[in-house]
Amino acid sequence: MQYDDNYFMNLALEEANKAANADEVPVGAVIVNGGGEIISSAFNTVEKDVSCIMHAEIKAILNAQKQLENWRLDECSLYVTLEPCIMCCGAILLSRISKVVYGTIDPKGGSASTILNDKIEVVSGIMEEESSLLLKSFFKSKRGQRRY
Repeated sequence: MQYDDNYFMNLALEEANKAANADEVPVGAVIVNGGGEIISSAFNTVEKDVSCIMHAEIKAILNAQKQLENWRLDECSLYVTLEPCIMCCGAILLSRISKVVYGTIDPKGGSASTILNDKIEVVSGIMEEESSLLLKSFFKSKRGQRRY
């Protein structure tokens, strides 16, 4: 059975909800191989791991590389709820992911539209409203608590 971008983005949103439930910035990621099989999924654990690099994309890439026993993720697609930052874009390029699909833009830190667009296939705006609403709700609940 062939699934579409909305199906995989919905799974990334499920990961993002796990992050929100763990009091992490709600970003989720899913990596799918060329045959449409899910090989990895992850969510942000920056706070839990006390590490600024534990973004959903990085964790999903690391998990996929272990699963495939190969650092090359040729013909794989990454679905992520928020536009990847410059660090994640570097990891995406180095891991040779073929396609990135993201939900909502990140006007402060997103880099996919500038770094990835001329190198790999980039699709934006898939389930944008749901991705954006989850992030806005999270940050609204945090106002006045601690600074992100």
